[in-house]
Amino acid sequence: MTATQKDTAAASDREIVISRVFDAPRDLVFQVWTDPQHMGSWWGPIGFTTTTHEIDVRPGGVWRFIMHGPDGTDYPNKIVYLEITKPERLVYDHGDEGQRGYFRVTVTFAEEGGKTRLTMRSLFSSAAEREEVVTKYHAIEGGNQTLDRFAEQLAKTPREFSISRVFDAPRDLVWKAVTESDRLKYWWGPKGFTMLVCEVDLRPGGVFLYSMRSPDGHEMWGKWVYREIAPPERLITVVSFTDEKGNFLRHPMSPTWPLEVLNTMTLSEQDGKTTMTISGYPINATEEERKTFNDGRGSMKQGFAGTLDQLEAYLAQGNRA
Repeated sequence: MTATQKDTAAASDREIVISRVFDAPRDLVFQVWTDPQHMGSWWGPIGFTTTTHEIDVRPGGVWRFIMHGPDGTDYPNKIVYLEITKPERLVYDHGDEGQRGYFRVTVTFAEEGGKTRLTMRSLFSSAAEREEVVTKYHAIEGGNQTLDRFAEQLAKTPREFSISRVFDAPRDLVWKAVTESDRLKYWWGPKGFTMLVCEVDLRPGGVFLYSMRSPDGHEMWGKWVYREIAPPERLITVVSFTDEKGNFLRHPMSPTWPLEVLNTMTLSEQDGKTTMTISGYPINATEEERKTFNDGRGSMKQGFAGTLDQLEAYLAQGNRA
């Protein structure tokens, strides 16, 4: 994704405003801006690197880090988070613990026709302090370079795939259907496939290993590795194609498909019905694998829709024990 617009303006004599429109959905822009696994990769002007000593992105949390300049100079920094309203707004105080005071930063994320306008407002205690960071530390140019780096990181980050379905069944029953082998075997997999092996070890680090036969007789294996199990609300798994021993294999019809996809399944209940939301994105993936994943959204939507049709039919049979 590339930045399509950038503006810099001083809204007041104490404020620096930097704005950019990114060709990405707001949820993704907010995620990359606030996710610790991404932040150190793009923060700072071109040529700078960042070493994080402490990070806790929540109201009252702290990010303490050192920015290393291209000339070897170290710049200690501390951010204290004040407000986090996902995916709309972020407010924090930013300082360097000793040399200068803190200034207040407000970052907003606004949807604009499928794109996202990110606006960063930095408010200083005085006009003199603002002038110092602009002239001595080149804050405006540095801010724009930081957004350049952010755009590059955004382009490397796969867009999360998500699909939801409402089932006319209580949440406890749906949870059983997605976690018990005697139930999974009746619905998991694409339409027309036959489940051959269905083994579940439901614990963090445990594995759901399965094999299926396609209508044309092709046999394929796959697994979920359980990362988080929070019954009956949330299930986080790493999903892969494998051989019969659980070793990674490439997708039988897409050799550049990611080897690992992190899936999060959430279940919420209202009036006796259950909403299931499945979202996922590749991890430990190459740029080519991320592109394949992003380009495959249509086929993923179709495949999951068929699988959830089968779950809906299974639940409709009255399997409520």
